[in-house]
Amino acid sequence: MGFRTGPSVFKDRAKVSFDYVPEKLPHRDAQMQRLFSIFRPVGDSGIAANAFLYGSVGTGKTHTAKRFCEDFRVYANKQGRGLDHVHVNCRQKMGDDAVLLQILKHFDPRFPDRGFAIPEKLDSLRKWIEKQQVHLVIILDEVDALLKKSGSDLVYTFSRFGEEAGRGNVSLILISQQREALDRLDAASMSTFRRTNGVEFPKYSKEELSDILKIRVGLAFHPGTLDADIVDLIADVASEYGDARYAIDLLERAGALADEEFSGEVTPENDRGAKASVTQSDLHERIGELDRPQRLVLLGIARKIRRKAYITTGEAEDAYGIVCEEFHEKRRAHTQFWKYLQDLDAMGLIDAKKSGEGVVGKTTMISLPGIPAKMLSDNLEATLKRRRGM
Repeated sequence: MGFRTGPSVFKDRAKVSFDYVPEKLPHRDAQMQRLFSIFRPVGDSGIAANAFLYGSVGTGKTHTAKRFCEDFRVYANKQGRGLDHVHVNCRQKMGDDAVLLQILKHFDPRFPDRGFAIPEKLDSLRKWIEKQQVHLVIILDEVDALLKKSGSDLVYTFSRFGEEAGRGNVSLILISQQREALDRLDAASMSTFRRTNGVEFPKYSKEELSDILKIRVGLAFHPGTLDADIVDLIADVASEYGDARYAIDLLERAGALADEEFSGEVTPENDRGAKASVTQSDLHERIGELDRPQRLVLLGIARKIRRKAYITTGEAEDAYGIVCEEFHEKRRAHTQFWKYLQDLDAMGLIDAKKSGEGVVGKTTMISLPGIPAKMLSDNLEATLKRRRGM
């Protein structure tokens, strides 16, 4: 078959991928300098340092951590020290074992997926660090998922690595959307993460988002294909959330729509079309990580909670049963349902907390952290119907 083609508005579409980390991050100089202050002893003396980065979705936490590690490696090398870093998204790699495996594969891509217990993996990691004679900075992104799933043992082990690793050492950068994430650490680990090591990432203003978008436009688009008014429109829409990730997603989608029309330029209509098809935050991505039973449980919760702040686990289970009937799925037993709840909690899609005093027979209360129930249920219904081909 012959494909119809036309000129693309993109000269390098990869530059509007959210995974691309620019050489310079606008409006994050203060956070970069703060990280340098915390980590300077690593470069100067090889002493481990730890930082905690927190702020809403799309405020530049991950990009800043990665850019900082790249830039700081140059500083450390000038001081005669080897430095390496590895980034792990703890929501995608659930639990201590999966996190450790990804770190090991950074050094040895052929390291086997199975057959090694956690102590053996830690021993292998020590040997790699000593062999390479590097100071390893481990970035644990969405660290709440790890702490909820496995507790703080791994964070504690990493924070004490230098005491046993001879020539090598480990520093940590923990990242979370929640300032309270560190409350899940035990006392021993908490002492390592002093409150003074926190680095806050505020939401971006409209003007700041506009600056970020202009840089991406210059990198990704052919000159003359995207007017400054379009950048302002996108910045205006994304400024409601202060979310650069959303802004960059809108920019890429608007460009893709222009290419689909072979128009050679991005129009306000492309911008409106992008807004209709891109969901704020990483909701699609997060739903995509769920299996079908987990989606059914989450849909039940989203529907039940729409007019409430909290629901009980009993109400959630009843709602799950109704959803199973609707989608002709077998309802799982209570034990399995409880496991799904714990998984959804670890992934940050729900917040499950024990009820306070005054509630008869303490129960677990469920809330939705920052995701509108209607948006969540609409997204889930669409994916569940698609899966069934309805």
